[in-house]
Amino acid sequence: MIQISEAAKAHFRKLIERESIAGLGVRLSALHGGTQRADVRLEFAEPGELSGDEWVIDCEGFNLWLDAPSLPFLDGAKIDYEAMATGGQLQIRAPKIKGVVPGEDAPLPVRVQWVIDNDINPQLAMHKGHVTLTEVTADGIVVLNFGGGCHGCSMVDITLKQGVEKTLLEKVTGVRGVRDATDHASGSAPYMARSQD
Repeated sequence: MIQISEAAKAHFRKLIERESIAGLGVRLSALHGGTQRADVRLEFAEPGELSGDEWVIDCEGFNLWLDAPSLPFLDGAKIDYEAMATGGQLQIRAPKIKGVVPGEDAPLPVRVQWVIDNDINPQLAMHKGHVTLTEVTADGIVVLNFGGGCHGCSMVDITLKQGVEKTLLEKVTGVRGVRDATDHASGSAPYMARSQD
């Protein structure tokens, strides 16, 4: 599951010994796992700071705790340490941190959500907006709610047709259309305000 090199173990042992705290170990977790914003968090932790559902790897002198909800994103991760003249560099490679693209056999809502999380919302975030999947109907219509800067924006119809719908039709087999279920009149901070005619 997780590989930690001997050099990384030795590096952590040295740091832990310096702290002189009984039971001090290292906790590894995924932040925003399965999304484009995903990153790893590596931190020292004492046993009393654990939630209790962590997986434990005995690293001969300290424990490496893996955050249970992060396990799918940390599978196959490698931790290494490279000594250099100026100190050293810890390297963590987690190839599944941003998730794994669902296959064509995955349910349609799962494939739609993947594209929303990894393609659509990162683009909308540039205008402080996002979409939330409400449902995928039996005939392949994706129903969305716009939020943030897209909620009440005068350009939302263009965003829906030329951005969101176009992306979903191209990338997700089985999608037949997209519908906006947002009450845009209640938007309080649109990216581009609607005219008050």
